[in-house]
Amino acid sequence: MDKQTIYTAIGHFQRRTTAEGSYPVILINEQEYMVDLQEMILWTCLSWRLLSLEQIRELYLQKTRFMEVSFSRPFEECAARLVTRGLAASGTGRTGYEALYDLLANLFVVPVSGSFPLRVLAFLKLTLRDRVPFGKARRLFQADRPNAEERRVLDLSRQALLSTAELIKCVETGTYDVSSDDKLLFALYDDLGTTSRNIVYLMRDKPSAQPTVTAIANLYLRQQIIFQRL
Repeated sequence: MDKQTIYTAIGHFQRRTTAEGSYPVILINEQEYMVDLQEMILWTCLSWRLLSLEQIRELYLQKTRFMEVSFSRPFEECAARLVTRGLAASGTGRTGYEALYDLLANLFVVPVSGSFPLRVLAFLKLTLRDRVPFGKARRLFQADRPNAEERRVLDLSRQALLSTAELIKCVETGTYDVSSDDKLLFALYDDLGTTSRNIVYLMRDKPSAQPTVTAIANLYLRQQIIFQRL
């Protein structure tokens, strides 16, 4: 069986302004990464999306044709560079779910609703990038009602910076409070077998894995969270 690979963006976009002009940066864990125009277009194609390479290529070509720009660097080389720099991530598996778990397990979940600038950015992307009418975009943000699994992910992620695998562990053990370092460590590593090195492997087949991964993916596609890395 052929393996599937999916990609997404890491971090969030900001524009820096100096006396010489403005330029785009990607912020990841409070560190700035400068990008050229081709990288910015490709990163934007990946932002709040979970796509195969062919889907990315199609969207990328649409955007470059619309902007009437072309680049000498091949699309595949630019995509590989984003992954190498940690501005994008990929996951591979025999099924769509396996690829999704491989992609998300090590990524850290950050709620957009907890940060007003990120919330504004999400709204602007809906209206400007995705051409959603202003009134409809406003209704989408007001009407978003996460289900029980999604609320659990958001509640935990607002208390601490947690990876997808760590969120699965919290759900699996019935943990709701990770508001202090001691509570967090007890929730994640209260047994002799779990470590930061093997938690991704150990959580992969747990009963809570698929519902939690699905909740995280849905929140991301609805622009309620972004992904970070350490």
